[in-house]
Amino acid sequence: MSNAQSYSNHFRFRPAHHYFVVPVLLAHFFVQVWGLWQQPTIAQAWTMVVAAALLTAAHVAREQALTAQDRIIRLEMLLRLQRVLPADLQARISELKPRQLVALRFASDAELPALMRDVLSGSLTKSGEIKKKVRDWQGDYLRV
Repeated sequence: MSNAQSYSNHFRFRPAHHYFVVPVLLAHFFVQVWGLWQQPTIAQAWTMVVAAALLTAAHVAREQALTAQDRIIRLEMLLRLQRVLPADLQARISELKPRQLVALRFASDAELPALMRDVLSGSLTKSGEIKKKVRDWQGDYLRV
């Protein structure tokens, strides 16, 4: 499968957001800063404030979407871990940090127990480290 997801290509970019909205809003903000520098009026200052608000709104909207999705992923993973882990590891699910839970979602059911043991032992702590250890990558094609 040529479009199979892996660690190296699982990052998602939304062209409309990353290559149009954000650059346009950034350019608009800097044009307004330059305009305020050239002509320091209350109207120009207000235009710059609005430009900053638009840029902030775009960032916050993206951040909130990712936060909501991470919460859903955490719930999915809690249910999945309860189903596939042995009893000794089920009792330790609460020790996982949210970012670790989100990273573990790419692992197959068969490799989840071993990966979770590595995470709980401290040999894998960061999200990227966990993802790099996944051998049987389960793609998330619906990531925001």
